[in-house]
Parts: sequence; structure tokens; C-alpha cells
Amino acid sequence: MSSTPDLNNLAFRAALGRGLVSRRAAMLGFAGLGVAALSACGSEGRGGNAGTGDGSAAPAATQEDLSDSEKVVNWSNWPEYIDVDDDGERPSLVAFTAATGITVNYTEDYNDNDEFYAKVRPLLEAGEDTGRDTWCSTDWMVARLIRQGYLQELNYDNIPNADNLVDSLKDVEFDSGRKFSLPWQSGFAGIAWNPASTGGKAIESIDQLLNDPALKGRVTLLTEMRDTVGLVLLDLGKDITSFTAEDFDEAIAVIQDAKDRGQLLGFTGNDYTQSLASGDIAACIAWTGDVVQLQYDNPDLGYALPEKGCTLWSDNWVIPAMAKHKKNAELLINHYFDPAVMAEAAAWINYIPPVKGTDEALMEIDPEIAGNELILPSDEVLSRAHVFRGLTDQEETDFTAKFQAIVVG
Repeated sequence: MSSTPDLNNLAFRAALGRGLVSRRAAMLGFAGLGVAALSACGSEGRGGNAGTGDGSAAPAATQEDLSDSEKVVNWSNWPEYIDVDDDGERPSLVAFTAATGITVNYTEDYNDNDEFYAKVRPLLEAGEDTGRDTWCSTDWMVARLIRQGYLQELNYDNIPNADNLVDSLKDVEFDSGRKFSLPWQSGFAGIAWNPASTGGKAIESIDQLLNDPALKGRVTLLTEMRDTVGLVLLDLGKDITSFTAEDFDEAIAVIQDAKDRGQLLGFTGNDYTQSLASGDIAACIAWTGDVVQLQYDNPDLGYALPEKGCTLWSDNWVIPAMAKHKKNAELLINHYFDPAVMAEAAAWINYIPPVKGTDEALMEIDPEIAGNELILPSDEVLSRAHVFRGLTDQEETDFTAKFQAIVVG
């Protein structure tokens, strides 16, 4: 592998230039909600589901921007999704405050797309301030927020470093022209295994994961529909950018069969990590950054992006309606689009950074990380990366109900 792979190649454009799938749909684990809740898989809000996301939106409610008089910005993000030093400080945020005089109130309260949406939606619907100036939502949730008129357009005069955005992400299905969002991180879903529990055997395909009798009762899948069903569809030889309802049903039947045969231990969010490390889970569908971090403690843990294909996701900065410190939020986003700053964050986060020049900066910080194809993927790896197509409102409802029936049944 080249130590500085080109993130602007054709494969990356093709894979990331559409609505992507969620990274941490159930960050703290699936809570056992019923089908009606449609948790972690795109439940309906006032305006329905994410659908294909054509970028149309009603104007967002705004208020006076207090950024010049109040040097503060409130940022909600997913847990363990930023750089942290040995003293518990977040160096990239410390650097931002030192450079701008703006204090960042950083809160790790974005555990799940729908859970977070349920917290902020009543305020957004009422035209009230959510208490947050920015947060990072997965693509399909961004599409929903845009359509419902809950996001403000970005002022790129305050984000000149946005010129460093990788070409593949400059125009996406869910936000044409990037009017409302900019990516924070991207990553893959693939297969992880603990060789101590597989007898040293590598688990490198979905077929093997779901059918190897040696793994019976020690396999977990993700509660995120787009990753779990997406990987099964790919294993069946389907194109997840254009699959049919019949294709989806075929994949659901495969998952149901594996569950009925006792192959599955269950469905998880990120809570698979501890059990994978201990060996209670022999193999599972897993997200890249989680496994990269686990491998620091146990380098023997295996991870494969199946030859038949893997899924891609992306999380994105947005600024909600009625945010009090919009300019400060934009300056914060600008800070992270400096390749040197993004490299510092990426070295800890271990996902795919969306900023040009990050690869060179990472080489200076840690050549080993820069050489990891799960963080800076090669052309060959990217050629196997695919995205789950946008869904209509009706498909979202139908597909989610079918998947949840297996998860909670």
C-alpha cells in the first residue's frame, strides 16, 4: 500500500458521493425497543424519513447571532469521537480556544441519530433554541433535518478551509452543493473476529460469518440496518446502490435463517467491543475505528473488508435553526479543516478524515497510522466500498419494520 493514498480517486467519489450509512446507530447498545419505536434505523419524524434527500428545504428559523459578543460555541458529538491527551484534555479544542478566544462547550450526548433527534425535535419544531450551535449527524439524518427546515445554511466566508474538503464529498445526494453540512469523519463496516475464539481461523466473508458451525451462538450483527443488511446484500451479489424490495427481502430471509439456526448471539451497537476483546463474541459485523482502537491492546484481533464489498458511512457538521453562535460554530468547523488539526484528531479517532493533506500530516505524526488502510484506504480497498441507496419514505418504514422484527423478535 502507498503510505499516502489518494482519497480523491474515482472509487472514493463513486462510493462517498451519495447518501451514506450510519457509523454508530446504537452507540450504547440496542435498548430493546419495539418495532413502533423504529429506534436506530430511521424512524419517522414530522417530515417522514430521510428518503433520497434532494436538498430542498424550508428556511430555517434564526435569531440574532451573538458570536461577536459571546465567545462561546456549544458542540454536541458522539462519545469518544475527538482527540484526548493523557490529562483528559482535548488538544484540538485547546488550540482552537487559544487561537480564537472562543470557549467550546463540548458534550458527548449524541449516542444515536434517532435518540438525539427525539431530544432536539420538539425544540426545533417549536422554533426554539436547542442549546447547541452545532452537532454531527449521519447523512440520512442530515437529509431529514434539511427537508424539515431545521438547519441553517453555512456561511463559507467563515470557513475558508472548506476548500480542503476532498473532492469526493463536495457534492452529495443528501445535500447538493454542501449548503447545510460538511463531513466530520467517514468509515467502513466490515467483519471483526477474535482468533482466540475462532481457533485461529480468519472470518472474512458474510457467508462464513452466518454459516460456519464453529461460530454458532457467538456471532453478532449490528442494529444499524444499512450496515447489516447492506453487507448481506453485497454477499448475495446485489448492488446496494440500486437494489430492489425483492433483494431486500432476500437478505432479510438470510438473516432470519441465521437467527433461527442459533448462529447469532444477538444484535449490537458499539457495545460489541468488550465482548469481542474478551472472546465472548467470536466474530461480528463491526466498524473500523472501533477495531483499530481495540487492536492497540490486542493486535491479534482480525478485521476484514469482504471481497464482495463493504459499506461506507459519514457523519457531518450541521448548524441547527435558532443557534445563538452560528459564526463561532463556522469558525470551529474551519479549524478542523486545517489538515494539521484534522491529522491530530484523526490520529486518535482512527476513522477516514475528509480533509485534503491530512495524509501527509499524519505521516509526520505517526507513519504507522498513516499506513493503516482502514484510516487512509488504498484504491483497492476503496474499490470494494459501497453505500446503501437512499430510501423512499415508504421503503424506510417497510424495510425498518422487517429488520426490527428480527432484531427484537
